[in-house]
Amino acid sequence: MMLIEETTVPDGALPVEKFKAHLRLGSGFDQDDVQDPVLTGFLRAAVAAVEARTGKVLLERDFVLAVTSWRDAGAQVLPVAPVRAVTMMTAVDRTGARTELDTGLYWLERDGHQPRVRSVAHALPSIPEAGAVEIAFRAGFSAVWDEIPADLAQAVMLLASHYYEFRHETTLSEGCMPFGVTSLIERYRVMRLGGIAT
Repeated sequence: MMLIEETTVPDGALPVEKFKAHLRLGSGFDQDDVQDPVLTGFLRAAVAAVEARTGKVLLERDFVLAVTSWRDAGAQVLPVAPVRAVTMMTAVDRTGARTELDTGLYWLERDGHQPRVRSVAHALPSIPEAGAVEIAFRAGFSAVWDEIPADLAQAVMLLASHYYEFRHETTLSEGCMPFGVTSLIERYRVMRLGGIAT
């Protein structure tokens, strides 16, 4: 199983101005935007860290999940949430030949933690021998920063501020995820009981 991020978050979708206000950086100067690339980098890093810890995609983008076998013949769990739509399923044989699968064969079961692609019949389409099935989907809370959950947005701001504050730190003593961030994201994390995600 391999998850590929097909599109990235555009710089314009990141809350750089809000981050400046959060950091209480000065404004009204000739070179107000001189730090924008640095701040954008810290925001991207914070978004990536929060997404990695929670399995939730904050800002909408496109993904492809390639699977070589179904764990469950009737459903395939998608590794991130929330999933907005499954846009295509494609069978890829060992030579690389691609066949788009009929959308009438599957449907998206929406779930806050473990969305699934489910079979309309008894089983998902068969996977070619030594090949794969690619599931293309769009995931994310919103394309707009102001529409993502407030606690996750705050967690990103706090973590990006932490990265900014300790940008010259090379030891782990001050570089770990702050407690305030972990407490904000805790309810979004997938619980694992006995090695099984729930």
